[in-house]
Amino acid sequence: MKAGIVGASGYSGLELIRILLNHPNITIDTIVSPSNAEVKVEEIFPHLTDIVTIQFDSLDCQMLANRVDVVFFATPAGVSSESIPTLIDLGVLCIDLSGDFRLKGEGLYEEWYKHASPPMKTLEKAVYGLPEFYREEISTATLIANPGCYPTATLLGILPIIKQKWADPTTLIVDGKSGLSGAGRKMSQVTHYTEANENMSAYKLGKHQHIPEIEEVLRDQIDKDVQVSFSTHLIPLTRGMMCTMVIDLTEDKTSFEIIDYYRSFYKDHPFIRIMPEGKWPNTKGVSGSNYCDIGISVDSRTTRLTVISVIDNLMKGAAGQAVQNMNLRFGLQERTGLELSPIFP
Repeated sequence: MKAGIVGASGYSGLELIRILLNHPNITIDTIVSPSNAEVKVEEIFPHLTDIVTIQFDSLDCQMLANRVDVVFFATPAGVSSESIPTLIDLGVLCIDLSGDFRLKGEGLYEEWYKHASPPMKTLEKAVYGLPEFYREEISTATLIANPGCYPTATLLGILPIIKQKWADPTTLIVDGKSGLSGAGRKMSQVTHYTEANENMSAYKLGKHQHIPEIEEVLRDQIDKDVQVSFSTHLIPLTRGMMCTMVIDLTEDKTSFEIIDYYRSFYKDHPFIRIMPEGKWPNTKGVSGSNYCDIGISVDSRTTRLTVISVIDNLMKGAAGQAVQNMNLRFGLQERTGLELSPIFP
């Protein structure tokens, strides 16, 4: 099968190239970057010299439909929604790594992303691409909305306990920390080396665009409206993300009991690893891989549960999960092309 990547000059697009180059069932046919059209990929990214020998193309939906089986959109918000409706009509599977097709609630996309909503006809076809909870829907989808990085880490960490009704979802507080690659390649003051090095900073408090995404999936999974207290921070890492979640328990459970339940819940999901009691995940433990590591602790004094979830924001938080979704959609083994051990140290 053949793949096209739109927006390949960004970090998620580059990560898609890295993964798909070693995928046994997929060939990269087309790499689209309108700003670099007709320029060889290796001229922009020397690390791909003698590895990727094709040149960047302009965005042409008909050309893509004639040449590829799947198109990945690793584009900024507001871009993919202009082309995906046409590609869907032409019969091409689209996997969107931007936020254009994640939010189904009326007016949510306009409110949080400040862009016009995609066509409702296309939006209704979108399937939320969190494989651990939407595997069956993904397997027949024509459009897959790849989750955001913060929602991936948060939902994988907290949904099992909420679905089991052992915790009160209205008490959920999420503290998220992300490496700088999550902000993309575009320069800004907060991502400037001298501003970010040896520094931590909060941003978008109460206004992050991933808040409605988390709340919408929670509503879909537990059939209850929940408002989440969600704080985000930039930390001086290139890649990596940690979400620390605190929630009130409604049942008298020990750490061991909840760990045992999580292991049972995720036993058929190859990229979720539950840490043993007293051990906590760290970002280095998943760097460069598609794993999500989860640690669990019950504070018997406060009857609160702490769940720590870590992912590589460019892998399970973006490109790795997109390829995982593609595998499910094409009936391939879920781990195909993704059996990458974390890069340590």
